[in-house]
Amino acid sequence: MELRHLRYFVALAEELHFTRAAKRLGISQPPLSQQIRALEDELDTPLFERTRRRVALTEAGRMLLEEARATLAQAARAETVARRAGRGEIGELRVGLFASVPVLPVFQRTIIAFRQRLPSVTLTLEESPTRQQIEALRRRQLDAGFLRLPSAEALPADIAALEVAREELVVVMREDHPLAKRRGRLPVRALEGEPLIGFAPAIGTTLNDQLAALCNRAGFTPRIAQEARENSTLMGLVAAGLGIAVVPETLTRIQVGDVIRRRLDSPDATTATWLATPREHMTALAKVFLECVG
Repeated sequence: MELRHLRYFVALAEELHFTRAAKRLGISQPPLSQQIRALEDELDTPLFERTRRRVALTEAGRMLLEEARATLAQAARAETVARRAGRGEIGELRVGLFASVPVLPVFQRTIIAFRQRLPSVTLTLEESPTRQQIEALRRRQLDAGFLRLPSAEALPADIAALEVAREELVVVMREDHPLAKRRGRLPVRALEGEPLIGFAPAIGTTLNDQLAALCNRAGFTPRIAQEARENSTLMGLVAAGLGIAVVPETLTRIQVGDVIRRRLDSPDATTATWLATPREHMTALAKVFLECVG
């Protein structure tokens, strides 16, 4: 049984007149008669009582009419859903994000614009570090992801990325720390020998690598005295006087104790936020999400 058969059947059942039903369907009467007869043969039961004066539904026809209408309505809904999904109007968008990205205005603007444009889409946000997001994007477990990287050069070839924000790396310390007394920007070399608080390697952040690269270019190896797993933990350890830390300027919005910041005197002391997607097979919803960046 085909949907075409059901459409013909419903038209005739509602019109109870072959000529009017054929006109409504945009076909001639003989093909309609043939399709109805084929449907009755397939079901092995008459659906209409036909006389020269009238056409009437049999009991089987009356029972089928309700089901046929429901089937056609469901088929129409399925077609609508498929078309809307293909246009990126409905469905689910899975977006990865590192812990501090919600503080960035570009993230907030993008989410708001996307929700306003496609309110029917389920937006699933999954917090995870940059390295884990990259693997999730490659495995198609994420449709898009906000990554923190100094540049996109280290990304795999199958990941595309758009830079959406760039910020300075700053040194955070207690206000009674000796470095806090220095005026102007701090040279990276001033960090040599200082107990530094970094992120635990298991987290998968790229900030540790960037800190090591900055220090190595300045001619020394950073001394990591403490490790933290959360942004607030790191800032709290700084406030407790357990060391200093080099962090994106965004994190200084976490107000903890008597912590201040000092900028670094290095053009390389910046980090960027990227919106990444699979380079191939990007979903329609991910394309819309990229269009909402602003």
